[in-house]
Amino acid sequence: MSVDVKYRVSATATGGRDGHTRTEDGVVDFKLAPPKELGGSGDGANPEQLFAAGYAACYLGAMKAATRMDKTLAKVPEDATVKATVGIGPRSDTGFGLAVGLEVHFPGVDKAEAQKVADAGHTICPYSHATKGNIEVTTTVV
Repeated sequence: MSVDVKYRVSATATGGRDGHTRTEDGVVDFKLAPPKELGGSGDGANPEQLFAAGYAACYLGAMKAATRMDKTLAKVPEDATVKATVGIGPRSDTGFGLAVGLEVHFPGVDKAEAQKVADAGHTICPYSHATKGNIEVTTTVV
């Protein structure tokens, strides 16, 4: 599988989880700190927060794209939201792993119709493609 790249972004981190990260253009510029739950100060952003924010935004955009491509799908309401919850913890074999929960809110849309849109979003979203088979991702339409 090849990718016809249309956009690239670079970010540099220093100090690891207890340091700093910044994109080349300076739009993203964060102090990093491990969360208290992992023994850190919690006094800064962490990679899981950044991943959750990115996945939520990208997946919502993918669902909107899916409805533009397939007119039989319900339209994504303007007040739709996606809440991405990213968990981190030790793996049973070695190292650490992630788990993701996506909560889709489509106010005023039938739950079964919203589920069809949610499923279609996963076929488009690059985060969903990257995590498939690598990270447990659960999607709940509420």
